[in-house]
Amino acid sequence: MSVSRHVPAAPLPYAQGSNARRHLYFAGVVAASILVYWKTLSSLAVFSLHEESSSHLLLIPIVSIYLLYSERKRIFISVRSQVVPGVLLILAGVIFHWLVANRFSAAEEQWVLPAATLSIVLIWVGAFESFYGPDVLRVASFPLGFLLLMVPIPESILERVIYFLQSGSTDIAYFIFRLFGVPVLRHGFLLSVPGVTIEVAKECSGIRSSMALFITCLLAAHLFLRTTWRKLLFVLLAVPMALVKNGIRISTLTLLSIDVDPGFLTGDLHRRGGFVFFLLALLILALVLMFLEKTERIHYPESSGIPVKTETGPLPG
Repeated sequence: MSVSRHVPAAPLPYAQGSNARRHLYFAGVVAASILVYWKTLSSLAVFSLHEESSSHLLLIPIVSIYLLYSERKRIFISVRSQVVPGVLLILAGVIFHWLVANRFSAAEEQWVLPAATLSIVLIWVGAFESFYGPDVLRVASFPLGFLLLMVPIPESILERVIYFLQSGSTDIAYFIFRLFGVPVLRHGFLLSVPGVTIEVAKECSGIRSSMALFITCLLAAHLFLRTTWRKLLFVLLAVPMALVKNGIRISTLTLLSIDVDPGFLTGDLHRRGGFVFFLLALLILALVLMFLEKTERIHYPESSGIPVKTETGPLPG
């Protein structure tokens, strides 16, 4: 008497060429939208090259494409077309762009480029859903949502962000001076220490490096963490770390100008040495990321791919 044992079929591997036609159609729609809205995208490119706070804009689509490609085996599993919702989203983007181009007044000019860019992102997301379906859209929510970072921050909002960075950086620098026993007086964004008075101006707010730090934390959280609250915690840490990094830079340059050479306030370390303090912030955040990842593996070992030992033996990772 023979006993047959049913062995579950292994999941089919991702077929590299199975969705080639859908990829081609999607790329065609994206290319057509680039041609149709070339004026908006070229204005975005010029804006990114000339505005310090927006120097990252042109890199965002490249990173998004890389994420889609590197995670393709996980993303493009249950592909099925669902044309209607995607087409509705495309139409919403087209209508929104038309309204932006024809209805915004001169007083609302600061909102034109951000709104027009957002409409193009809506068109791309709608095309993605049309060709791949809602299930794939849900799995690819991070790479597609990442595209929102290519939308410029309106000037009125950016001014508030810069003010927050100025104020916070001044607080940190003031605290560091007091911590090391340096006599200091504060009046607004002015810090007076023996021999010199410095102003934490808008140019000293560190908006560019702060945006880079936030984007780096966002990517690292997506790539290395699995639990939502750890991801959120790590991304939010970018805000205080940006303030600490900038406060350390301000206080360090000031102390060097007092104790070593006054030229430190106008020299190369002031103009081009920001990356040194940026790397310091990255090092601290890397240590925090390693700690969070380690605790995640302890509490949720199944998410790390490490075999889990049970009463009946180890489970395959």
